[in-house]
Amino acid sequence: MISPSSQADPNKTATWTVVVSRGQSRNPAKRSLEQSIADAASTLEGADVVVVPHLYDLPKGGESLQKLSEIEGNLIVVSWIFPRAAHWVLDRNGIRGQFVPVAIGDPEDEDQEEPSAEQSENDVDRVADLFPRPDRQIHCIDLKAEESLDRFSEEIQRLVLGEAPSADSGAADSGPAATPDETSLPIVGGRIVQVEETTARRWYPVIDFSRCTNCMECVDFCLFGVYGVDAAETILVEQPDNCRKGCPACSRVCPENAIIFPQHKAPAIAGAETGGSEGFKIDLSKLFGAPDGGDDAIATAARERDEQLLLAGRTAVGIDEQLQRRQQDLTAQPKDDLDRLIDSLDELDL
Repeated sequence: MISPSSQADPNKTATWTVVVSRGQSRNPAKRSLEQSIADAASTLEGADVVVVPHLYDLPKGGESLQKLSEIEGNLIVVSWIFPRAAHWVLDRNGIRGQFVPVAIGDPEDEDQEEPSAEQSENDVDRVADLFPRPDRQIHCIDLKAEESLDRFSEEIQRLVLGEAPSADSGAADSGPAATPDETSLPIVGGRIVQVEETTARRWYPVIDFSRCTNCMECVDFCLFGVYGVDAAETILVEQPDNCRKGCPACSRVCPENAIIFPQHKAPAIAGAETGGSEGFKIDLSKLFGAPDGGDDAIATAARERDEQLLLAGRTAVGIDEQLQRRQQDLTAQPKDDLDRLIDSLDELDL
C-alpha cells in the first residue's frame, strides 16, 4: 500500500527524488536513521522522497518498483548495500540512468592511475557502452559508510541544491560552504511517500553491465538455469529465484568481476569498488572470508557449484575442461604488484 506521510504543492514537479531503501532487519537504530534521512530530505525545495523496502528484495511487478519506474528525474538512492550494487539492482528492474559517484563512503584513490592509451585501445566493448543508459543521474549512498545523520543530510542537500556533479565529470568539488542564511530555514519542497509492501529475503546475481563484456561464461558455468539472453543476445539474469541461496560461484568465474551478490559477506563480491581483478584476488584471501585451502577463484567456484549440485540431488561436476582453460589463462597472465607481494611473503616462510 502506498501512503503519503506529508504533502506539499501537488502541482509542483520535483527535480530530484530521494529513495530511502529500508534495511532487512527491524533494528530500531537503523529505522530511526532511515526515517530521519527521509524527514530531512523532504525539507529540501525540489525534492520528493520515496521510502521502499530493501531494494534487493523487491519483487518484479510489485508496488515499489512500479512507483520507482514512474520517476522521471534524477535519483538519490540511500540503501544498505554498496552503491554499485544498488545502481545495478535498479538497472535490472528498468530504472536506469548514469551512475554518478557521491562524496560519502569509500575515500577516492587520488593516486589511482588512469589507463594508458594502449590499454584503452585493447579494451573490449562493455554492454553498457553498446546499449547506453539514459542521461539522468543516479547517485547511490551506502548507509553502512557513515553513522552520522548530519553527514548523510549534508550530502543529499549538496546534490539537491544544485551542486551535484555531472554524469561525465564524476564527483565534483562541492564548492564553498553555504552561509547560515542559505540553509537555516528549510523550505518544504516535496513529499514523503512510503510504500508498504511485503517482501521476502532473496538471493540472486546482479550484473554490472559497465564491466560485462557479454562473454557468456556465467551461462556456461551455472547449471541452475539462472542466466539467459534477451532478444539482442545480451546476457541477463532470467530466472533469479533459481539461484542457490548463499552460492556466489558464478561471480568467481566472471573474467571482468561483473557479477554482484549484494548480500555476500566479501566486499568484492557484494559490489564494493575494488579496482577490478586485483580487488577480486584480495577478496579471495582469508581476510575476506574465502574458504581455506589456498585454492584459486576457479577451484573455489567449482567446489561451491558442486556443493549446490549435491544439495539439489544432482551429480558433482568438478573442474571441467572449460574451467581448466580458465585456470590456465589466469596462470599465464603477467604477475601484478599483488602477485609479487604474495610471492615475497611466501619466500619469507612466515
